[in-house]
Amino acid sequence: MFLTLTTTGTPERPATDLGYLLHKHPDKAQAFSTSYGTAHVLYPEADAERCTAALLLEVDAVALVRRGKGKGRGGAPDAALAQYVNDRPYAASSLLAVALSNVFSSAMKGVCKARPELPGQARPLRIEVPALPARGGPDLVRKLFEPLGWTVTAEPVPLDTEFPEWGDSRYVRLVLASGALTLAEALRHLYVLLPVLDDAKHYWVAPDEVDKLLRAGEGWLPGHPEQKLITSRYLARRWSLTRAATERLELVRLAEADDSEVEEIDNAVEAETETEEKPTPLAVRRREAIVTALRRSGAARVLDLGCGQGQLVQTLLKDPAFTEIVGVDVSMRALTIASRRLKLDRMGERQASRVTLFQGSLAYTDGQLKGYDAAVLSEVIEHLDLPRLPALEYAVFGSARPRTVLVTTPNVEYNVRWESLPAGHVRHGDHRFEWTRAEFRTWAQAVAERHGYTVAFEPVGPDDPEVGPPTQMAVFTMTTPKEAKAA
Repeated sequence: MFLTLTTTGTPERPATDLGYLLHKHPDKAQAFSTSYGTAHVLYPEADAERCTAALLLEVDAVALVRRGKGKGRGGAPDAALAQYVNDRPYAASSLLAVALSNVFSSAMKGVCKARPELPGQARPLRIEVPALPARGGPDLVRKLFEPLGWTVTAEPVPLDTEFPEWGDSRYVRLVLASGALTLAEALRHLYVLLPVLDDAKHYWVAPDEVDKLLRAGEGWLPGHPEQKLITSRYLARRWSLTRAATERLELVRLAEADDSEVEEIDNAVEAETETEEKPTPLAVRRREAIVTALRRSGAARVLDLGCGQGQLVQTLLKDPAFTEIVGVDVSMRALTIASRRLKLDRMGERQASRVTLFQGSLAYTDGQLKGYDAAVLSEVIEHLDLPRLPALEYAVFGSARPRTVLVTTPNVEYNVRWESLPAGHVRHGDHRFEWTRAEFRTWAQAVAERHGYTVAFEPVGPDDPEVGPPTQMAVFTMTTPKEAKAA
């Protein structure tokens, strides 16, 4: 991944001032460690008339997979198709933008302690990027850079020079030239627009990305004709973040038009004094959905398979409709914690007769599990390796055969809505997989067909119109002999 930045000078203002601005001496080749490889800064040429600084980013493909896109499901298409074979080591992207901000952070902020007069000086600049992904083609490249004062050359790169009939790739060779920009402005343009053109980021886009965008876009983004596209793509099309950024950019525009400060414009509403109601945790919603489904089924004797620390067992005990509750888990430590949570040693005799905890593996059939009205597998299946799922399936649906089985599992499509979850990561370090809604439905319908059940699906948590609910639940109901024969 390569980028060059060139300036020309005069005896009064030598081109080698670029070294002061970048805080990198022209006589040295320097290397900087990044999360995804090594960034090298060197000067192919440096004299009073012409000076060129080059940034070479060597991407560690293995580190890129391990730190982000390779973990779990739901990564970007490039990484999902082939973790180790993609354009990331070669084509300019958010990786290069982050390297620019790390290696040239002082220059991007417009700070130069040795020569404080230099950052504010506009100078002739030429930037070259040999391979730039451009989703939107050369026309979009020009639409993004030309309003900022750049003369743009965006040459499409053919898919294969030996076969011109194949057409052009999505990459361009980019050359930007300007004679009236400061170095800080140029670097901030690149920092925002490189990932915008690639239309992908190698890291999870969190709320602090809005602040980064506004800082880098100060002075040029509020009035840019492609502001909406830039904001949406930079924030990975996350509508909540895009809306927040758009509102703040509009305030900036209004403040500039009124020649006032943003704080003076945004003072119509006083700070709220009332405490906002906290949203119900997903774990609570999950237990509520399970209890509702169990009541609807008429179950009285219930198995909690993979009961963990006993939260669901504790909830079921509060409802007298459930006359017998059995918690099963392979972890003795989890069962010990569940016993403490339930205060079994201090529980009254009548209440204690309703609950049993015992150790067992769901990968093996167990006669103790037969004869119950319902069984619950809440956030259990994703902790098993996929080759072991058939064993669990037979132990529950083929051997134990409760009338009703409830299975909940994360919906991986919803992961993009978790602001604290890094891109491509699963929700828990022990999850072996996380399924999309279609994958979960395919598995559940096959299980139902094999073992004589019908299955219905219910959302748990807010049902997002684009990515569905955070948790998906399958409700299996055993068919009667008459229904089974008809099926």
